[in-house]
Order: sequence, then structure tokens, then C-alpha cells
Amino acid sequence: MKPSFIEELRWRGMLHDITPGTEELLNSGSVSGYIGFDPTSDSLGVGNLAQIMTLLHFQKSGHKPIALVGGATGMVGDPSGKSQERNLLTLDILEHNLSSQRKQLEKFLDFDCGANSAEIVNNYDWFKNFNFLDFIRDVGKHITVNYMLTKDSVKNRMESGISFTEFSYQLVQGYDFYHLWKNNNCKLQMGGSDQWGNIVTGTELIRRMGNGEVSALTTHLVTKADGAKFGKTEEGNVWLDSNKTSPYKFYQFWLNVSDDDAKKYIRIFTLFDKEEIERLETEHNAGPHLRILQKALAKDVTIRVHAEQDYNLAVEASELLFGRGTSESLLKLSEKDLQAVFEGVPQVSIPLSEIEKGIPIVDFLSTNTNIFPSKGEAKKMLQGGGIFINKEKVEDMNLMIGKNNLMREKYILAQKGKKNYYLVKVI
Repeated sequence: MKPSFIEELRWRGMLHDITPGTEELLNSGSVSGYIGFDPTSDSLGVGNLAQIMTLLHFQKSGHKPIALVGGATGMVGDPSGKSQERNLLTLDILEHNLSSQRKQLEKFLDFDCGANSAEIVNNYDWFKNFNFLDFIRDVGKHITVNYMLTKDSVKNRMESGISFTEFSYQLVQGYDFYHLWKNNNCKLQMGGSDQWGNIVTGTELIRRMGNGEVSALTTHLVTKADGAKFGKTEEGNVWLDSNKTSPYKFYQFWLNVSDDDAKKYIRIFTLFDKEEIERLETEHNAGPHLRILQKALAKDVTIRVHAEQDYNLAVEASELLFGRGTSESLLKLSEKDLQAVFEGVPQVSIPLSEIEKGIPIVDFLSTNTNIFPSKGEAKKMLQGGGIFINKEKVEDMNLMIGKNNLMREKYILAQKGKKNYYLVKVI
């Protein structure tokens, strides 16, 4: 027997609000439901991942998920949760963003499982030939301005100002629901809790324009430790695209969340069942310093978003800073990951011309980089076996540092003692 979608969201702590009758609708058989994705970036982020997981649970419960990419709504801009007007995007940029997001969505949802196969739609397809006069006559007349003003997304912007463009957004999104209800037999719209006003505008349009009954469901917004939500236009977002957030940084994000966040995130972002999560929590509580929850969360999400190979490399890279990594694992790092791993360590630069001539190791450690204040101190540490170049112990006091020591053609990692690193960049 397939799990109940509502119950699955409840025990995972994801369910925020539903309209009356939604649970009965979902228990009556297979239902088509959709979530809209904002195309203001060419990558989805961790905030979107929560909605992708909602669609994934929806499909696993025997229903048909529809991912709507907002080619039309992206040209208008959703005011929900925003304190200021957003920049509007050109059609070319939107098309690029939509294409990139489609590829990411296809990694999570099953598009080839019969009647419940996932589907991706673009609301630009039905809005591109919908002229303004027809829209305000056929759609706008059904929703009063008073009704639109009651929505939080509008009320919260009344003092600072809201353009007619963003004010009309809820009508445009509402019509999406109407279109999918009429043409795709879609009976449910889902989204984050900040979308409730836009979603119920859609249920109202369907009631007034088509005399139909549909349902709405929202999930809790996923927030960071400081209470800020994950948003593509917010600072510090964690992206699903490896070019925007490297697999190493992606892995580190999950590994470094607080215990409270780990307990919340492991329910939202993994497919572990309740029994497995409770077992992990028991193990974690017995030894919080081992970060069992964080490690299980980081592994599962990194493999699903990227690949097992990326996860393994991220773990190896993480070991480097704690003295357990090897020169082989160091050399595997891309330039981006090398910079990410050693982002917080002291960095110095030396000219390529000096490296090409070759630099005695003692001079390299003192005169050229100031890693040691004097040649005497550098020699003393070398004699004690405490110097490593690119994770290999230096045992030759006469070693010459040259081009053969460069990683990615421009970096040398110097280490004194167990954990004191210096990233030397050749310019």
C-alpha cells in the first residue's frame, strides 16, 4: 500500500496548511497536482529542493506531479516575501534559466512511470498569445481589488510601494491553476507557505470561472539557522548547480548545520523513513560530537543532487584540513574546490619567474613567503620533520621548489605542523 501523502508530510514536519477536503480528495485516487518554480536563476536552490521533495513524495504516494516553470510569471515578478521590486528578465535569459532548471528537475522526478509520470509545463505557452484586454476582461473581472488587497504579499508592500506589475502577479498565478485544472485535470496546487495567497486566488478563480472545486496545500518555508529563508535572490544561497555551489561546499553546508537544523532537515531533504531517522537520532544523541545526523544528511543529499563520486571527493577534501588527507586526494581537487577547501587559510603570492628558476626550500619558507620569520626557524622545523609540501613530508633539506611542485599550474600548499596551512599562489 502506498503511503498517505498528507501523513508523510505531517510526520516529516513539512505540512503547513491545507484547504478543507484536500485529504479526502487525495485518498479518493490518483490526483494531478502542481508546484510552480520561479525562473529568476539558471539554477534551483536548497529552498526549491524542499518543493522538489514535496513533488517526489506526492509521486511516491501514487499521484501525478506537475512542475510548472514560470516563463510568463518570471516576466512579472512575485512580490511574496520580497521587500522591493525585482528586476524583470528578458525572454532570452528566461529561456536559458528554464532549460537549466528542467535538467535539474529531471534528476529527481520519474518521467516514465505510466499514468503518474511527472510532467513539466511552462506557463509562457498559454500566456504568450493572451492579450492584455482579453485577460483583464475574461479573468480580471472575477477577482475584486478588495480581495487582492487582503493578501499578505500585497499588504506587506503597501507602505514601500508595489507596482501594478507585481500587484497583478496573483491573478497571473491564479490563472495558471485555472488553465491546468481545465486542460490537465489538475486538482491541487502546492507551494511554500508564502504562496498561500496566490494559491487560494487560483482556487477562487476556478470556482468563479468554471464552477469547479480544487484544493490547496502549503509546506513550511525552510529557513537557515538565522531565521532567513533560502531564496535564489538572497545572499549565501546554496545552489543545486555545481558551477554555482561546488559539491564540496554543498557537502560542507549540510555537514555544518546545527543539531536542531539537522533534525529538521533530515526529515525534509532525505527519503529516510521514520524508523531510520529515529535510529539515527538515538545514535546522534548518544554522541553529539560525532555529528551522526549531519553526516547521514550530507551524504544522502550530496549523492542525490550530485553523484556518489562527488560525495567521496568532498569527504576526502574535508579530511585535508584535519591532517588526514593525502597528496593523492589533494591533487584530485579542482581549482574551485582547492580554493573552497583552503578559503580561510593564509594565502601568499610569489612570481612565476622565481618558481621557474627554482627556490631552495628554506628560502621558500622564509624569504619568499614569510611563512617563517627567519631561515633559522624554517631550518629547525624542517629538521624536526614538521614541513609538508602538497601533503608530502619534506625530508630533503636541499629540496628545490619549482614548477613540478605546482598544483593546477599555480598553487603550492605549504604546511607546518599538523594544521597550519599556507596556500601559495604563483602569479
